[in-house]
Amino acid sequence: MITEPGRPRAARYVLFDVDGTLIDAVENQRLVWHTWAERYGLDPDEVHRVALRTRPVETFALVAPDRDPEECLAALHALEDEDVRTGSYAAFDGAPELLGALRPGSWALVTSNYGHRVRGRFARTGLPVPEVVVGAAAVAEGKPSPVPYLRAAALLGAAPEDCLVIEDAPSGVRSGLAAGMTVWGVNAPEAVDGVHRHFASLRDAVRDILAFVASEPVRTN
Repeated sequence: MITEPGRPRAARYVLFDVDGTLIDAVENQRLVWHTWAERYGLDPDEVHRVALRTRPVETFALVAPDRDPEECLAALHALEDEDVRTGSYAAFDGAPELLGALRPGSWALVTSNYGHRVRGRFARTGLPVPEVVVGAAAVAEGKPSPVPYLRAAALLGAAPEDCLVIEDAPSGVRSGLAAGMTVWGVNAPEAVDGVHRHFASLRDAVRDILAFVASEPVRTN
């Protein structure tokens, strides 16, 4: 379910990445890519290293250029769907408290994954799902393009300058910055280039995120 564009709901808004930011799916992704690689007779560790820095179609082109990319993608999607049904997931410390404290209509999820998988993972971890979820099928361009974050802002009725992006990965950080939003990094020992603030963990950022959403936007003439 999504809100209608242009309908204001709060003074400030927070837009969350999902994997690596709210949900710890690192091991799940590693296992999915390892299983996929073994089916194609490839080195699982090397495939996973490539997959960490490229989108799936780009990964296939680099590690399996002689294979049909649509077949490769279908196999990957089947493995990911199975993982949502049977894998073990955990929300990062602070996520339940943070999401539970946010007003409806003041936050959204912006992910490179597909919406049905995000909802499945949230159901497994007990996290609330917001009205606005912008997934891979909702936009023509994924991160690091600004399109996903701009789409989420439009659906919330928010101006980009009133949005706070919470990310853990370089591509997501670049996406939020290109959208003209404030970007904070979490869950990494060192700051990703470009972030306005860095927190070693999501838990460390909870108080500041809630303070941002509760504050009045600053307008300049």
